[in-house]
Amino acid sequence: QVQVVESGGGLVQAGGSLRLSCAASGSTFSPNVMGWYLQAPGKERELVATISTGGNPNYADSVKGRFTISRDNAKNTVSLQMNSLKPEDTHVYYCRYRDTYYGRDFWGQGTQVTVSS
Repeated sequence: QVQVVESGGGLVQAGGSLRLSCAASGSTFSPNVMGWYLQAPGKERELVATISTGGNPNYADSVKGRFTISRDNAKNTVSLQMNSLKPEDTHVYYCRYRDTYYGRDFWGQGTQVTVSS
């Protein structure tokens, strides 16, 4: 099993910044993919950004140029630097750890990001 814990959410004004962090622990293996997803009420979770063990990033079009994902393989952590935040970025953000060897996904509890106008 893998435990996934997020932190860093909060309330900011439009144009501000937040940095989300996520740590995976337990039965972790390489290779893996870690990333961030958002979930609007009543909708499926959707991609924000992911990054592989090899450092290859993947971003949703809506966040390109504003958000940057990075990771520390030694610590099994991933961060999402969120700049130029907009009210439409207001969502619960979930960290996902994907064990690509065993084909399993593990999710964090979610962290709330609220951007006021």
